[in-house]
Amino acid sequence: MLTPEFILLWFGWLLAGGSPGPATLSVAGTAMQRGRSAALMVALGILAGSASLGLAAALGLGAIMLGNAWVFEIIRYFGAAYLLFLAIKALRSSLRPADEIVGTPFTGGPRRLFAKGMALHLTNPKAILSWGSIYAIVAPHDASLGELFTYFGVLFMASILVFISYAFLFSTPGIVRGYKKAQRGFNLAFAGFFGFASIKILTARIT
Repeated sequence: MLTPEFILLWFGWLLAGGSPGPATLSVAGTAMQRGRSAALMVALGILAGSASLGLAAALGLGAIMLGNAWVFEIIRYFGAAYLLFLAIKALRSSLRPADEIVGTPFTGGPRRLFAKGMALHLTNPKAILSWGSIYAIVAPHDASLGELFTYFGVLFMASILVFISYAFLFSTPGIVRGYKKAQRGFNLAFAGFFGFASIKILTARIT
């Protein structure tokens, strides 16, 4: 199940999750403005939202695959088109001069910070479509729910690593400058991952 191709995609998922976006910038901004504890609460809220989307996608695709293989094929190609769009967008970003990281600090108590992080991720189109797309890439058309949940668990580990790391790193002096220098590399990795994934879907043989 955890093939070399899946491991490659896992690292791509990790890099993609770390690229600048609403969730990562919110954690970074909160860490820089309000400190590590506040950023950790935002990160935990984002992870709760990510888990909800990932499990919902696994259950939804599992139900579809049980009796409608042709619908699954349509989802695969829509996923490929979206991934190609993300690849082009990331590539264009990598060609522009590096922008300053402008975080979006959240305010409030621990519960409010958690709720804001969760709401942000549940309404993020990138997060919603990424979960559906990644299942379409890694899972065979006859995958069981158990296999889909295994994929979810392994991918979710990468999300935990990204957002918890952001909370720690961006509350540490000197990290922001280093991350700014690495933004172009992240965008290139992001473009390569989603471009590869899109081509993989588009060239797959329909059975």
